[in-house]
Amino acid sequence: MLPLESLAEAAECLKTLGHPVRLRIVEILMQGEYAVNEIARLCGLPPHQACQHLRLLKSHGLLGSARRGRAVFYAITDPRLPRLLGCIRATCNPGEQL
Repeated sequence: MLPLESLAEAAECLKTLGHPVRLRIVEILMQGEYAVNEIARLCGLPPHQACQHLRLLKSHGLLGSARRGRAVFYAITDPRLPRLLGCIRATCNPGEQL
């Protein structure tokens, strides 16, 4: 059995990711680094809403950001996220190949 501390960390990560838009953001960022406006466009959100989701993901250590000129670019910093999305894909689409 996993230690309770590990389960608490996993639960906090899952709570943070527990929104379809945040999962979509992680999916997008698995392809590489993107600017806030690109992420907002790909998610069909106004930039201020995308920023709220991005800030939450970053505050939990799942994403990192870098400013280049006026644009802020985000990238995945937690190596567990691609594996977690792979599990979600396999569970939600059992016939789909990873």
